[in-house]
Amino acid sequence: MVVYIKTYGCQMNERDSEAIGARLIASGHRLTCDETEADALLFNTCSVRDAAERKAKGKISYLKKLKDRNPELVIGAVGCMAQRLGEKLLDEIPHLDFVVGTGQLHRIVGILEQVRRDRKRICSTEESADVLTGMGDHAAAGGAFGQIAITRGCNRFCSYCIVPYVRGREISRSESDVVDEAKRLVDGGVREILLLGQNVAAYGLNGNTRPPEENVSPFGELLEKLNAIDGLLRIRYTSPYVTYFSDRLIAALRDCEKVCRNIHLPVQSGSDRILKAMNRQYTAQDYLRYVDKLRAALPGVTFSTDVIVGFPDETDEDFAMTRDLLNRVGYSQSFIFKYSPRPGARSAQRPDSVPASVKEERNQILLGDLAARVEKMLADQVGSTVEVLAEGVSRRNENRWTGRTDSNFVVHFEPRDGLKEGDLIKIRIRRAGSVSLFGEIE
Repeated sequence: MVVYIKTYGCQMNERDSEAIGARLIASGHRLTCDETEADALLFNTCSVRDAAERKAKGKISYLKKLKDRNPELVIGAVGCMAQRLGEKLLDEIPHLDFVVGTGQLHRIVGILEQVRRDRKRICSTEESADVLTGMGDHAAAGGAFGQIAITRGCNRFCSYCIVPYVRGREISRSESDVVDEAKRLVDGGVREILLLGQNVAAYGLNGNTRPPEENVSPFGELLEKLNAIDGLLRIRYTSPYVTYFSDRLIAALRDCEKVCRNIHLPVQSGSDRILKAMNRQYTAQDYLRYVDKLRAALPGVTFSTDVIVGFPDETDEDFAMTRDLLNRVGYSQSFIFKYSPRPGARSAQRPDSVPASVKEERNQILLGDLAARVEKMLADQVGSTVEVLAEGVSRRNENRWTGRTDSNFVVHFEPRDGLKEGDLIKIRIRRAGSVSLFGEIE
């Protein structure tokens, strides 16, 4: 069977799709990037934001004409939207053949084969004790960059978020399982690994919803084990919850030279009133205190974040607090989202009281602040020498290559003979653009 996989949403979904693809290949099936030649179309869906859900539904609905021309074609939806809607999605889209939730992804090959054989529609969204099965599956190694999912689910229950409801409660893979997967990736040529989880810093805490003691961090111990792998050059991770940065974890970040000094640290709001309504379980001052501790331990560290504007009842004063916090931390990247209620999340029970025009205005203000801040950060690096991990030919200029610094700034440069993806090189920065740097190999 020839299978086309389309992924919507986060990096965790991308990793799930990679594991699904590996299982399909191991079962004798073939993957394709061309949906017109496929026997089966598989859509790994997102439900965290309304736009991603509408995009996936629209695409699947549009395929009715293709299904009419080829009745043997199998079309399936998996992932978060599939988990949330279940049978409703089958009712809404009559030409959809199966729906598989996040707890049943390890069964996807058998379900796909069963649907194609029996021509009966299937909905499988029940929870499973085997949810970690296959999380380490990879197809043949390709490229210098790999991803490892180290946890599934979330226990934080932020009021705007449905992740705990569609991905289940927090569960961690064993340390030996993760380290073995990392070694296999490195043996296959991977030089940088991104660790994935809804709250990676809670790794190994057995679902405890309380932040760890200061001298406790299984995640820190995992980083130390990965740091010792020969051939692995860089380790990144996303996303941690700020209150899980115990002294033990911060010490591991300080001492592990392969762990990149760029931390994605979602804040969501700078207003204590809004943070409480979001169930974010820290204050703005708590958050800033952790930022100060990380800066003291990790000279040169950069931060990125997630922010929501227009949360129910957010006032101009609340927004001003958020803007002030963002400028105070000085993020090098911010993912700014206009609030939209998600069915099933607790905040959806409150009126969506901030007008769309106000959300857009606040969004644009923060984007403007970010652009000005990043432009200055980049300009300050002109004349310096940075270490870059080469990623390959630039998408915009085939005569240049691109790579990233340890602190996650993009650098463009002319390649030298023999340069390979995954090589660590020294680049002298000659000029700065609005979003990236330009330099030459030393």
